Amino acid sequence: MSGEHGRLRSVFSLPVIVAALGYFVDIYDLVLFSIVRVPSLKAIGLDGQELIDQGVFLLNMQMAGMLAGGILWGILGDRKGRLKIMFASIFLYSVANLANAFVTSLPVYAALRFVAGVGLAGELGAGITLVAEILHKNVRGYGTMVVASVGVSGAILANLVAKTFDWRTAFVIGGVLGLLLLITRISVAESGMFRQMETATVSKGNFLALFTDWDRFTRYLHSILIGVPSWFVVGVLITFSPEFARALGVQGAVSAGNAVMYCYIGLVAGDLASGLLSQFFRSRRKAILLFLLMTVAAVAAYFLADGVGAGTFYAICVALGFGIGYWAIFVTVAAEQFGTNLRATVATTVPNFVRGMTVPITMLFQWFRQSLGLEGGALAVGALCLAVALFSLWRLEETFHKDLDYFEEFL
Repeated sequence: MSGEHGRLRSVFSLPVIVAALGYFVDIYDLVLFSIVRVPSLKAIGLDGQELIDQGVFLLNMQMAGMLAGGILWGILGDRKGRLKIMFASIFLYSVANLANAFVTSLPVYAALRFVAGVGLAGELGAGITLVAEILHKNVRGYGTMVVASVGVSGAILANLVAKTFDWRTAFVIGGVLGLLLLITRISVAESGMFRQMETATVSKGNFLALFTDWDRFTRYLHSILIGVPSWFVVGVLITFSPEFARALGVQGAVSAGNAVMYCYIGLVAGDLASGLLSQFFRSRRKAILLFLLMTVAAVAAYFLADGVGAGTFYAICVALGFGIGYWAIFVTVAAEQFGTNLRATVATTVPNFVRGMTVPITMLFQWFRQSLGLEGGALAVGALCLAVALFSLWRLEETFHKDLDYFEEFL
């Protein structure tokens, strides 16, 4: 029993807490830009249609940074260490946050959103990899649950800060929070598995190796695809919630900002519940399956919400957030699928590629919408995303009891 209690206490060790707080600031910055987009663009002289057009441009710059950063930090995480990359990414997006508070032109704003995207790409993957490697396999799910549930709540703080302070002050707060977190670097130890690998003669962080072997490629692809429903919900149903609310005849005004906040409240609860359930079931796959089925039910409720009040509609947004609240388990499964010499590369690129799937998902939605209408188009895309995720989950192996202390062998 004492050994089990010791393992549970390790869930709240400093590396887990630092990874959780790093992800908290990461999500704060990621969501903050979407919230302050309009006032910040107006402050640099834009108006009207430019608020949408240039806002999309800035979001795309951020996304491009995240895709590039995912590959960069992942490779470096396997070659230089999980800890170094986690703190380097926190430093980069914190400095970019601070600089965002002083932008006066669109080109500078775009460059800083790209830099921020690069920084934002590294923290979660490096943090999850570090936590997965330092905790005993029987409590890994608890550790990643803490990281994700604390981290996702950063979106709630971003919404509250943006409503209370000027947009420039909101960016400064995010930057300062990140830089303060760097002080903890002194006391955090590197993963023992990585330290053992440093002296091994094995290829580390070989991103291309994920595409040169069919088994590795399919493991990697399925690890990405099980997360796709999350960004269908956020990128389509929540982002365009005012339009869907009008089409469904929802009584009362619905704002995208409030829909995002309520969705993230559900996400916090979902991340807690999915982590606990994966430990209860002693299975990652069963927990993810349950949450995918809950997402199906929440999506159905969303489109059956004809004529409901705004409060009921927001409650459905909470349910949608809860259903996709398997984010921590999804990234953990990706990390557990691969050996120590590829683990950070996978755990860092997978969530960023899933975020990048927002682009083809929204393009498919626009295409289906032309022939099926707003609701029909969304349902078609949602059904496709959920079907793909369920198939990929079926193809992935169970990793709850898997020992992570091994290397991927390359020819």
